[in-house]
Amino acid sequence: MRRVSTPLWTSEEIVAATGGTLHGGPFEASGITFDSREVEHGWLFVAMPGTVADGHDYVGKAIAAGAAAALVSTPFDGPHVLVPDVSKGLEDLAIAARNRCNGTIVGVTGSVGKTSTKEALFAALDRYAQDKVHRSVKSYNNHTGVPLSLARMPRDSEYAVLEMGMNAKGEIAALTRLIRPNVALITTIASAHIEHLGSMEAISDAKAEIFEGLEPGGIAILPEDTPWRDRLVKAARRHARRTITFGHEEADVVVVHAVRSNQGGSLVTARLVESELTYTIAQRGDHWVTNSLAVLAVVEAVGADLAIAGLALADMGGLKGRGERHQIPIEGHSYLLIDESYNANPASMAATLKALGEEHGALRRIAVLGPMRELGEHAEELHAGLAPAVIDARVNQLILVGEDMRPLEEAVAGAVPVIRAAAVADAAAALAKLVRPGDAVLVKASNSIGLAKLVEHMVREPACSIG
Repeated sequence: MRRVSTPLWTSEEIVAATGGTLHGGPFEASGITFDSREVEHGWLFVAMPGTVADGHDYVGKAIAAGAAAALVSTPFDGPHVLVPDVSKGLEDLAIAARNRCNGTIVGVTGSVGKTSTKEALFAALDRYAQDKVHRSVKSYNNHTGVPLSLARMPRDSEYAVLEMGMNAKGEIAALTRLIRPNVALITTIASAHIEHLGSMEAISDAKAEIFEGLEPGGIAILPEDTPWRDRLVKAARRHARRTITFGHEEADVVVVHAVRSNQGGSLVTARLVESELTYTIAQRGDHWVTNSLAVLAVVEAVGADLAIAGLALADMGGLKGRGERHQIPIEGHSYLLIDESYNANPASMAATLKALGEEHGALRRIAVLGPMRELGEHAEELHAGLAPAVIDARVNQLILVGEDMRPLEEAVAGAVPVIRAAAVADAAAALAKLVRPGDAVLVKASNSIGLAKLVEHMVREPACSIG
């Protein structure tokens, strides 16, 4: 969270927003969190209820860590605002934060790439309007994360980029009405969450809910290169003043030319609605070319500087769990470890495997892959369906984690050598024995699989396996 000279919230403002009562004297809060581990001096701690733990159990820890006060539904001996329902209290703060902000709000959703695109868009806008741009941190994109992200928004923000996620119909509709974006962006439509929604059409409709919260005169930005393009456009036009598509061929924002750069990213020429721009992307892979078009479409739509946005894309490093690259020392040399451990679905798996195949300097390509979650009855088919991407990427060795990866193992039988690992620790041990200088290693799975632990361990102790 960026620091501001004026307080994020005063106790009077919190009371006015929530209808709560102040106890323990007035205070000012420079930040806000519902995680006691994140508390910094002068912050407000929100004692959120939960299914596993109750935030009220951590109020003492938060105050000891320097919290100025807490938002609670149970009083304690210390400065606090007492409300009947803490979850609603946080939402009330979010509404108040949105109401007092006169900046431009960009809402981002999509099956793939929403967090990466959100971060790239933040980098582009922050380089243009330095220290006046807010964004949701981490992947705070659900019914608790979005209110927190809004409540953290400084009152003088000129731009805010807020991410929205979902598992079921109606969730994005609720979030977008809270955010009330001026610009609503859908990155892409893919089979993530098909377990809950049942069909690609239903996923498309659920993502299109983002347009329902658009402010009057709002702009909808969506992918051209999807079978559900017309469905999205139809939904957007019910709420948006303008609809802009990005991608290839018939899109409003389109790639004119793209080649791999000497640094491994891409050199792109793009035609936008009102201009043309040639720029470099630091990130590797065709999916990042598409992401960059979405970013530039938003930048142009909000009237920010496209050239500055291009510089930001050129300078943007890899994100932890989403493409961060590590050169791991081994035998006096090194190998490349590509960290894609945060999330996985069929589209992102295929995209990152393709990027692995384009690591032309690699002596061997190794992919450590774990299961993709929330695929329901389609899981076996979609895991097996990764086989063409693995083969096209010329993967020399697969390490597959867990029984759910057996369909992929069977689909590549005879084409790619496979090592089966029952757990993350087994995969780490296998990788440690296998890897050699000059190799390129991709690590990817849904976050719940825990392959981030493998990445962290290999970076910290490259010569050892996880015990």
